[in-house]
Amino acid sequence: MADTPSCTGSLATPDTDLLIIGGGPAGCAAARMAASVGMRSILIEPDVLCRNLYRIPALNNVLGGYASGSELADSITTELKSTELCYLELGRLVTELRADDDYVTVTLDSGTRLTAPYAIVATGVGPLQPRDVAWITAPDSLALPPLWRAEADEVESRTLLVLGGDRPIGTFLRANPTTDTRLLVAYPAADEYKIDEVREDPRVTLLPVEHLTLSPGGGTTVTAEAVDLDGARHAVTVEAAYLSIGSAPTAPSGDLIRSADGYCPPADQHPRIIVAGDLRSARFQRIMTALGSGSEAALHAYYAARDLLAKS
Repeated sequence: MADTPSCTGSLATPDTDLLIIGGGPAGCAAARMAASVGMRSILIEPDVLCRNLYRIPALNNVLGGYASGSELADSITTELKSTELCYLELGRLVTELRADDDYVTVTLDSGTRLTAPYAIVATGVGPLQPRDVAWITAPDSLALPPLWRAEADEVESRTLLVLGGDRPIGTFLRANPTTDTRLLVAYPAADEYKIDEVREDPRVTLLPVEHLTLSPGGGTTVTAEAVDLDGARHAVTVEAAYLSIGSAPTAPSGDLIRSADGYCPPADQHPRIIVAGDLRSARFQRIMTALGSGSEAALHAYYAARDLLAKS
C-alpha cells in the first residue's frame, strides 16, 4: 500500500494521480489496475472494502470458483491491501465532488480536500424502501431489511412476504437449498421478467400485484392488502417481510450528471470524472461487469493522462 498522501489539496501539486470513490468490486479493480500501470491512487470508502459482497451467500456468475461473496471479498481485500501505489482512506465519506479544466477535487466528511487529475466514481447503489416505489403504500417510518439480510436459521419454517422480484430471491434460494422457508413474492408487472429463475421453485408463491398497502401487524406479524392485476383484493398476513424491490444510486453531490432515474451515464460526465460499476446503469449490475468496468476506468484515466503529457 502506498505511503499516506499529503492531502494538501493544492492545485499546483495534486495529492495523487487518481482518486477512486467507492471500495466495492469496481473501485478495487480500478485501484489494482491503476497500480499495475504505475499510477498512484487514493481509494475512499466509508465502510469496509467490498462490504456488499460479504452479504451475498451464494455466487454463480463469477470466475475463479468462489462459492460465496465473502470468499471473493476476502480475496479482493487481501490483494488490494498489499497493492503498491494505492492508499486506502477507509471510514471516510465523500461529501462533494468538483471538476474543472485541470483537476478533480473531493471533499471528505472530515473536511479534508483531495485533488487529482482524474477521479473514478464507483459508489454503487443502496436498497430501496417501500416508500420509494409507487406500487407500495406504507408508513414513512416503516423500514424493512433486504432479503439478503435474512439469516437462514432465523427464518426456517416461516413464511416471508418478499416485496419485489429482484435477483436476491434466487440468491437466497440457491444459498439455502434445503430450507423450508416459504416466500410469498408480491411484485409489479414490471418485475415479471425478473422472477423467471424462481418461478418453478416449490418454496415460492408468486403474487403479481397492481398495488400493495403494507402495515405492521400485531406482535411480530406483518399485514398487507394486495390488489392483483384483475383488481381483486387479497388480505395477507405473514411472520416477516423483506425487500427485493431493487436499488437506487448512491452518488456524492457535486459535478456528476444524473439521468432521470438517478444513475450517472459515463458518456455524460466531465472529462475528468469516470463512472464505473453499478452507478452507470441498472441494466448491468453484476460483479463481473463491475470488475471489468473498474479496470477499464483506470486504463481510461491512464491513457488520458499520457495524452495530456504528450501534448504539453
